[in-house]
Amino acid sequence: MKSFRTIFGSIMLTLAFLMPSFAQKSSKDSTKLHIGPLFKSDSMLAFTLNTNLKVLLKDRGDNPINHWASLEYKNESQEAVSLNLKVKVRGNFRKSSSNCVFPPMLLNLPDKKTKNTVFEHQDHLKLVTHCQSEDYIFQEYLVYKAYNLLTDYSFKARLAKVTYQDSTGKRDPQTRLAFLLEEEDMLAKRNATEIFKLKNISMNQVDSVQMATAAVFEYMIGNTDWSVPYLHNIKLLFKKGSPYLPVPYDFDHSGIVEAKYAQPAQELEISSVRRRLYRGITFTPTVFQEVFANFKRIKPQLYALYEGNPQLNERYIKRTIKYLDEFYETIDDPKSLKKIFIHGGGQGASKGVVIKGLN
Repeated sequence: MKSFRTIFGSIMLTLAFLMPSFAQKSSKDSTKLHIGPLFKSDSMLAFTLNTNLKVLLKDRGDNPINHWASLEYKNESQEAVSLNLKVKVRGNFRKSSSNCVFPPMLLNLPDKKTKNTVFEHQDHLKLVTHCQSEDYIFQEYLVYKAYNLLTDYSFKARLAKVTYQDSTGKRDPQTRLAFLLEEEDMLAKRNATEIFKLKNISMNQVDSVQMATAAVFEYMIGNTDWSVPYLHNIKLLFKKGSPYLPVPYDFDHSGIVEAKYAQPAQELEISSVRRRLYRGITFTPTVFQEVFANFKRIKPQLYALYEGNPQLNERYIKRTIKYLDEFYETIDDPKSLKKIFIHGGGQGASKGVVIKGLN
């Protein structure tokens, strides 16, 4: 590590701060928000979503509208609980019918009618659906759980088994794996922060340890589909007098998930999402050492998410453990650290390319 320190010794990270007036507050006063029970459990939540599926699934334009639906589940006493709500298609890549047979959705829950239910204090929940395969769902869900191990500045996720029931009776019900994603307001509330929504914030203006954590994590899982300045698959948290805090999400294009539709941007000059490419900035040795120590700390818990998991194919488990082994071998080797985190794994030609996720 001595040579590693020498290499990085002259590199200093300049933290820049914008005036608090540029912070955009979330739609609700965060001091009045309550977390609710939904994400306090890791158990799978089973519920039925009843709506006109034909109309809903066709509504994939630039401005999809809300459609009436009902949601039913059984509480801890096995009593049926029913809620009326609105649901609409959401997303970018996964919204397109050419990419996903079944698109992700946004559940708009009724105000003041969720009291004493598992959805109490929830408002607009993202439902990540099976798209093309249930395998991708569980594999992406585990990525959220993995990032939870590293930092509280991370989205919580709740696994679900959803029965999609057509209200017209023209389609047979289908039950598929999905997961619910924590609202950004709740994320901000948990961390006593606000959501910052203005673009063109550079990685130099973000908390160095949290930025390095996010960037190294994206490298670990083989994800290049993100950007801080573009707020592409990144949320920024803001607290007066402190640097911005990055929170990554949407990991379906990462190598560790292995979605068949996932392809890296051509400008990056890598042939597969399984090919890792570090896309963060260079940090000081002290920052990198703290971040790498955190990754080493969580290693047993990280591997435990995959090893022997009955929801996963054994061959996928073996591939993933090997993929993680390669990452840990990299951060244990000073020469590899220099190659990956200074020179971008030899992808020098791509470092000056401006694409949606690179700057």
